[in-house]
Amino acid sequence: MPQISDVLIVGGGAIGTGCARALALAGARVTVFEQAAPGEGWRASAGMLAAQVESEVDDPLFKLALAGRGFFHRNVASLRASTGIDIGLMECGILQLVRREADIERMLERVAWQRQQAHRADWLSALEVAEGWPWLGPSLGAFWAPEDGAVDPERLVAAMRADAVAHGAQFVTDTVMGLTHDDGQLRGVRTSRDVHGAGAVVIAAGAWSGRLADLPRPLSVEPVRGQMIAFPWPAAAAPAIVYGERCYLVKRGNEMLVGATVEHAGFDASVTPEAVADLHSRAMRVFPGLIGQEPVRRWAGLRPAAPDGLPIIGPEPRLPGLWYATAHGRNGILLAGITGELIARGMRGDPMPDDLHPFRPERFWDWS
Repeated sequence: MPQISDVLIVGGGAIGTGCARALALAGARVTVFEQAAPGEGWRASAGMLAAQVESEVDDPLFKLALAGRGFFHRNVASLRASTGIDIGLMECGILQLVRREADIERMLERVAWQRQQAHRADWLSALEVAEGWPWLGPSLGAFWAPEDGAVDPERLVAAMRADAVAHGAQFVTDTVMGLTHDDGQLRGVRTSRDVHGAGAVVIAAGAWSGRLADLPRPLSVEPVRGQMIAFPWPAAAAPAIVYGERCYLVKRGNEMLVGATVEHAGFDASVTPEAVADLHSRAMRVFPGLIGQEPVRRWAGLRPAAPDGLPIIGPEPRLPGLWYATAHGRNGILLAGITGELIARGMRGDPMPDDLHPFRPERFWDWS
């Protein structure tokens, strides 16, 4: 049996790497098992930090999303100093256009609800939108979240990984087949090549989390395909992030990323002409300058989602030592850092925040 670690992490994507960094910083001996699988969700992410613009009134994810966004503001400088990697934090705000009269009242309610909790949010008139973003198509106004933004997912994962390694974490390329446990005692994991022992295991395998063998309960995580396309960023337009109807536009480098579909297609990470055409059509309504252009890139990723659309974060009551950090859906990048910090906090024995109650693992398949 290989040398025993304190913590084994199943999954080396954004969430697994965030957990590895936080645990390594806390002094744990961490081993991460990663397997490059086609369609990993984080590799097809736009890196949105849309804590406010994607939250509806009384959204149970709102406080966690804000904490997730706050992680980047707290750590961008330290990550750069530790690793030399700039995670590409954009602090330009996010604009959500409104084109239908029926949506105005909902947006005004969102503004009021967020302001009541002392968060910055505004309703911009059609004239204000046209003056601030003259390259966009017509609208009736917009919800404006000036503190939302984005990061570069590739750079973020690279930085968190480098920081984790600098603090002693190991990353191993191997496929975890399942857990090993007996008489209610967690022993570790079984991979395609060996058995690894540890006192704690974190399942952070994204859309593949529920496919592990010997889990103490069924893990309700399924893949949701998100397809994306890219165009050249217009030279006359300042960097921006704009949401339209079931699409968004974000500047990354010299490109305009357009995403993303929400499709239940199993583990099929292929790109379809129908989805590309639909995204292009929606994006043209936001930015008419895309009319007649062809995408320069097309790709897709599989985002892990639970039936209720909320992440699964916390300990497994039926098997002490087992922790879940999965099912983050569209918010994997946003929540990567804060999820790692919460897992590390829980493993230290510190009380978990009451706001995590909606994300507890036992909300599914509880036979007690």
